[in-house]
Amino acid sequence: MKRTVAAIGAAFLVAGGPMAQAQVVFTVVVPSGQFGSTQFLTEILGSLATIKAFCGGLSDTSYRVDCLAERLNAVSAEMPEGTDYDEVRAVLTDTSMKLEQLARGNQDRGKKRINVATESAGATARPLVAVDDARLAAVNQQAEAILEEARTVLLRSTGSKQRQSQYTRIAQAIDSSKVLLRS
Repeated sequence: MKRTVAAIGAAFLVAGGPMAQAQVVFTVVVPSGQFGSTQFLTEILGSLATIKAFCGGLSDTSYRVDCLAERLNAVSAEMPEGTDYDEVRAVLTDTSMKLEQLARGNQDRGKKRINVATESAGATARPLVAVDDARLAAVNQQAEAILEEARTVLLRSTGSKQRQSQYTRIAQAIDSSKVLLRS
């Protein structure tokens, strides 16, 4: 039985300076011929849950759409290619790109781009752009529609009951991020 091995890294802030970090890498085995693994699903769901806390911690809500885009991209980038989760990775990447384009197309040029870092969830890989306050409500509605589209694609994916069950849980985690856009 062939196995696909996925290495997942996590950075943690440690004592020793203002931005000292240690990286921990662990391996999750995704069996071939069976759909996924519960450990890998748990990692995906944990990463998606972290998005809500990370982006929800932004006091300026105009950065949240781009924050969601950047964090979804980070989650999809952690997912190895050639596994049972290729479709999930593709959906997260596509959703991330759409949200980023939406934020950039409605950018508030009067606000600086910001990098965000937290002890528990790391830092953004790129600076975030703010959405213009005058368009924020409309942009948030469009962002919700993009997240809903991702959820729908995952829920409509065909396959085994185990795959449908896991995709449903991932879709629910994505859907729960919409609450950030309503506050």
